[in-house]
Amino acid sequence: MSVLEIKNLHVSVEGKEILKGVSFKIQSGEVVGLLGPNGNGKSTLFAAIMGNPKYKILAGEVLLDGVNILELSVDERSKAGVFLGFQNPVEIPGVISADFYKAAINARSEKKVSLYKFYRSLEDSCKSVELPFEFVNRGLNDGFSGGERKRNEILQMKLLDPKFALLDEIDSGLDVDAINLISKSIVEQEQKGTGFIIISHYARLFDLINVSRVLILVNGKIALKGDASLIKRIDKEGYEWLKKEHNIEIEEEEKMNRVSIGTCATKEVIKNGTK
Repeated sequence: MSVLEIKNLHVSVEGKEILKGVSFKIQSGEVVGLLGPNGNGKSTLFAAIMGNPKYKILAGEVLLDGVNILELSVDERSKAGVFLGFQNPVEIPGVISADFYKAAINARSEKKVSLYKFYRSLEDSCKSVELPFEFVNRGLNDGFSGGERKRNEILQMKLLDPKFALLDEIDSGLDVDAINLISKSIVEQEQKGTGFIIISHYARLFDLINVSRVLILVNGKIALKGDASLIKRIDKEGYEWLKKEHNIEIEEEEKMNRVSIGTCATKEVIKNGTK
């Protein structure tokens, strides 16, 4: 069994401290829902774990089976077994998808995968996420729709079979069928032993997967821990009850998008006078 442990993590972006002492651990096969208002550090946590150079580590450790991966390069963190599913997957014309997948698999293996085994695995994975197999001969995400890019992220996860997967709003912008498809893939991967930390603003996704527990990240700290019932309450009431019941004031961000679980996007647009 593998363990990913975040210990007293402090992270700054452009000189401003965003994470202010985040600590928790997750084991193989667990699914942790990471919730909280936008602008409070959820995506920052994922970026810091994976080594985005924009994010400066001020203090703390991220231990994967006892090894501090913050001391490793980005590719070494991936090879160690950590996968990040992007909120906005980038388009990379000229990099053939199949070549990219094969190179990623070989980079994580002592022995290069055979061409036959690779294409069998790739064909099966494409079917499971309902991506046409001919897409693997196109540039990475080149001309893909938003939903196809998200399914491509899940395809990569299935091929790499990581110890831990960090999924940043993998369901945003998807229709009901696509959310059902992605949730099925998450459950299948969880049953193989992968641990998940999942950021989502939609209760529907959490309803479809086996959430072990929920963490609420507010003002750069874990403000509250609990079970899946927290998701339903936030979906119904938003985050205002944190102040009333736990004396937690949510710091406002000037450019923070406050539309999330528990808030109505239309009402926010009208309230703020924005489009």
